[in-house]
Amino acid sequence: MNTIIETQRLTKYYGPHRGIIDVDVDVQQGEIFGFLGPNGAGKTTTIRLLLDLIRPTSGRALVFGIETNVDPAAIHRRIGYLPGEFALFDRLTGGQTIEYFANLRGGVDPLYQADLIARFDLDPSRRFKEYSRGNKQKVGLVIALQHRPELLVLDEPTAGLDPLVQQTFFELLRETVSEGRTAFLSSHILSEVEKTCDRVAIIREGRLVKVDRIETLRDLSHHQVELRFAAPVPAAEFDHLPGVSDVAADDDVLRMRVTGSMAPVVQAAARYELVDFTSREPSLEETFLAQYGREAVEVNHHDR
Repeated sequence: MNTIIETQRLTKYYGPHRGIIDVDVDVQQGEIFGFLGPNGAGKTTTIRLLLDLIRPTSGRALVFGIETNVDPAAIHRRIGYLPGEFALFDRLTGGQTIEYFANLRGGVDPLYQADLIARFDLDPSRRFKEYSRGNKQKVGLVIALQHRPELLVLDEPTAGLDPLVQQTFFELLRETVSEGRTAFLSSHILSEVEKTCDRVAIIREGRLVKVDRIETLRDLSHHQVELRFAAPVPAAEFDHLPGVSDVAADDDVLRMRVTGSMAPVVQAAARYELVDFTSREPSLEETFLAQYGREAVEVNHHDR
């Protein structure tokens, strides 16, 4: 397979402030590559470096084998880009905005453009300033996708989208890679990357923590579960269950960390008078703390 993106000790400082430090990633043709990290970890900085919107302090990045600061125009011609935050022309309608970018780029199939607008359930007749956050995101996605680029670079692409539209977006991503094209997307949502990507790079405090296949995220993925009973229940009943850890009892409430299937916890809880069951996916920052501990946090803060 061809290497589409390659970075070599890519580093960016904003004066004394850390952007990213020694980031080494490679993205192969035909894969969906996830760039996962908490807000402020350095995801957007990396993307801007790949597009030559900013220049590295040291190290280098290559896209399609072209060094980003040597011929960025040649790279941009082959890319579809969705920034994390964007402002377009308030007085144009969504349809006019999409058409403007299609004409600017050229070579856009009007049938495919119309199909994207329909699949995203976007009303193209409304002015851009009248759109909700989610509808503005739909316009941005159509603009990024409509010319069928060789590489999609998407910064937090599902921000503001409702779950049904997110599913449409994931379908379009799969169609993209089935045609031999490539996608690089950033996210701070573990479950989103887990169900979408082939490989993932995890970045925290500007440094890569891990680059691996998506299967390795199964160890990171977990839920915080709170069980409220009519009367106190012994924590030992749950301590030994598969995937359960960090069990804590507080009167008639049990809290625990559950990795993998929830079925053993549900079955054990059913033996008692259960009043309430709450499960939530922790933030990525909480997940990192659980996985790597306080030491990793302190080491990374020292790097700032």
